[in-house]
Amino acid sequence: MSAISALEQALENRWEALWARIVDKEPVELVDALRRECDSNVVVCSESRVVVPNAYEVELAEHVHDELTRRGSRVGQELTDSLMRHAEEKGYEWAGPLTVHLTRSSDVPNGRYRVNSGVLNHVSAEGLHQVTH
Repeated sequence: MSAISALEQALENRWEALWARIVDKEPVELVDALRRECDSNVVVCSESRVVVPNAYEVELAEHVHDELTRRGSRVGQELTDSLMRHAEEKGYEWAGPLTVHLTRSSDVPNGRYRVNSGVLNHVSAEGLHQVTH
C-alpha cells in the first residue's frame, strides 16, 4: 500500500467516525434546541396558565436532512414526542395543536440546523367549510 493510499484510507476512516458521531448526536441536539426555543417563547397568562408556541420548524442542512430522514419519518415523531413531554413537565399549554416540521435548507448558518417557532392557529373543518363557500 502506498503512502498516499494509506493517507487516503486514514482520512476516510476519520471522516466516517466523525460523521457517525454527528449523526448519532444530532437528534439529541435538536431536542435540546427545540426545548430552548419553547422555553424562550413562553407567554405567562396567569399563575396557572403558561402558553407556548405550537408550530416548530427545524431547518436542516441538506446533508443532515438526508441522513436523518433516511431513517424514516420516525425522527420527526421523536422530536414531537420529546417536546410534548417537555411541555408537560413544565406545565406549558400549547397555543394550538403541536407540529414539528423538518425542512431541508441550503442556508443554515451553522451548517447543521436552525429552529424557529410560532403560533399556528387551528382551523376546524367547520371553519374551513365556511371560508371556502
